[in-house]
Amino acid sequence: MSGQLWRKNLINITPYVAGEQPKGDNIIKLNANENAYPPSPKVREILDSYKPEDMRRYPSADAGPLREALAKRAGLSVENVFVSNGSDDVLATAFRAFFNSDKPIVYPDITYSFYPVWCDLLKIPSRTVPVGEDFHISAQSLYGEGNGGVVFANPNAPTSLAQSREFVRDVLEHNKDCIVIVDQTYVDFAEAGIDCLDLINEYDNLLVTHTFSKSRSMAGMRIGEAYGDAELIKYMLAVKDSYNSYPVNRLSIETGVASVQDEQYFQSTLKKVIATREKVSRQLAELGFEVLESQTNFLFVTHPGFKAKDIFEALREKGIYIRYFNKPRIDDHLRITIGTDDEMMQMVEQIKAFIG
Repeated sequence: MSGQLWRKNLINITPYVAGEQPKGDNIIKLNANENAYPPSPKVREILDSYKPEDMRRYPSADAGPLREALAKRAGLSVENVFVSNGSDDVLATAFRAFFNSDKPIVYPDITYSFYPVWCDLLKIPSRTVPVGEDFHISAQSLYGEGNGGVVFANPNAPTSLAQSREFVRDVLEHNKDCIVIVDQTYVDFAEAGIDCLDLINEYDNLLVTHTFSKSRSMAGMRIGEAYGDAELIKYMLAVKDSYNSYPVNRLSIETGVASVQDEQYFQSTLKKVIATREKVSRQLAELGFEVLESQTNFLFVTHPGFKAKDIFEALREKGIYIRYFNKPRIDDHLRITIGTDDEMMQMVEQIKAFIG
């Protein structure tokens, strides 16, 4: 009996559940919001020239070369940039660094599902505020002198909707006593006027996070970044160095720099994804779907005549994987990653066959 007492000390947590990772040939994977196109050719050049002996040396402890490249592109100082293993690790570091009061942090009830996981894991008090019936977030719902922090994704996931810079400024003006994190994972796919990165020059309590996994086609390299006042970045580096002083490997740093330096390829890939998104949005609307106005590399859709789960399962049987959420308020919606034109054409044809 005494040998089982250790079980009482095990963590009790509901983990984050990622999208299904299907295996096999002839799979069309549209369920993880990965980019449909490869990274910059300059990334391939780094990979082709990489020497095995380069692996002997530790990487830059603070991912210095990549921070410098990102700072230059953004017109900032390197002291305003933090880099780590994907935006999930960036956000987790920020949660550890900034949310240490007994006041709850606030985030929308429909958003990136990792936020409550971190709160549970790190024992951070939190509360959710409901998004509207149209799935937009109300700035007023995020007001509050009692907030210990504010976190929201813009554009939001899984809804694909974006709020304006005025929205972000409004939230900041009503939360001057806590850190506000704006998760801009998908902002590169959004229209002009959504990105709020430059607001870090006005608000020292603003942290803007981003990732290489979506718009830069480098999900496999696990690179994420954050931008903020130098003091915020200093505290994030202190947290990082307290549990893992070398979080980004040499190859990720070097390929990341190569990606950042190829602006022409980056912009051309964005244009292709956006063009396909708009075309497929129209096609699905013509089939009777309600399609939210996406500012991301995915669509959030529902069909009044068919259950989302049935469409999801029908496509899955054909080797086409999209995302279904068995959750309140969104269990009648589907999230569809934008793939290549050919992949999307096959998906649309299978949907046509299903709905008759």
